[in-house]
Amino acid sequence: MKKLLILFLFLFVVTVLTACGGNEDSGGDVEETDQANENTAGENNVKEEATDLVIGISLPDATHGWMGALIDNAEQQAKEIKESEGIDYIMTNAADPNSQANDVDDLISQGVDVIVMLPIESAALSPVGQKIKDAGIPLVIVDRELENDAADVVVKGDNEGIGINAGKYFIEQLNGEGKVVEIEGPPSSVTNQRGSGFKEAMEGEEGIEIVASQSGDFSTETSLEVMQNILQAQPEIDAVFTQDDGMALGVLQAIKEAGRDDIQFVTGAGGAKAVFEDIQDEGLMSATFLYSPTMVRDGVQIAADIAKGEEPEETMVVKEATQVTKENVDEYYDPESKF
Repeated sequence: MKKLLILFLFLFVVTVLTACGGNEDSGGDVEETDQANENTAGENNVKEEATDLVIGISLPDATHGWMGALIDNAEQQAKEIKESEGIDYIMTNAADPNSQANDVDDLISQGVDVIVMLPIESAALSPVGQKIKDAGIPLVIVDRELENDAADVVVKGDNEGIGINAGKYFIEQLNGEGKVVEIEGPPSSVTNQRGSGFKEAMEGEEGIEIVASQSGDFSTETSLEVMQNILQAQPEIDAVFTQDDGMALGVLQAIKEAGRDDIQFVTGAGGAKAVFEDIQDEGLMSATFLYSPTMVRDGVQIAADIAKGEEPEETMVVKEATQVTKENVDEYYDPESKF
């Protein structure tokens, strides 16, 4: 009986000690689990705070050319920012100024934190820019400027520089004498600045005459039709200045179809792959001036920084209008480019 009693007491003590140890382990797991839950909740809160921020992006509508490439770059940059910083975006595309105005109204009503806009027309969208400002929403303008001070930041190429550089190129290539055609863009700051720069550079060159100046609406098809009419009306043309590479392609096609051999060269602006290829082949296209659609990436990133409460480093970001000719075209040509 004494042995059985001792054995029973021994088993009882072991059982009690094991139970106490188990409670300590279990208590530690609970504390660690609670801490992990708190950490996860904190991470979720940070993510929720980030995804509460939304960038509104209002752009013209296009599927190809310079604008098509710009739209692709805008969406790629917005996606990258969403993945890396948790900032969401809403992108809209409009075919005309009225539609773009409606798109912006929708973005304002949805309470976006900042808006990136490329105005289809400067004058028509200036009141829309003011409406954004009045709503207390920061505005980043890309490419075409507004006619007021509604924008917090403007990101653009050197439009005046494109015109000036083109004008100097024409003087040099024509030795100060010749009949020139100018194919302009639609009503916008881009069109005005490129045109004024071109004329400014040739001011005082009495031997160079602009015999025709018409809008090609930044469209290859429209420029083809416009140039066809100009070729019929002008029996002598020495060179053509186009304000856009897409328009230059339409001009080249019109000249080719008309069989005109009096035209010495055509210039453009933008940096399109097809234009680079014609320059490489030493065709009628002899020069273009860089105006990269990747500029919108800067605009979207600046918008993301503003949404996070950061002050922009600059209110005006201008991309250089580098001249591209047969001497340096290989440096800029990318056979994989979509533009």
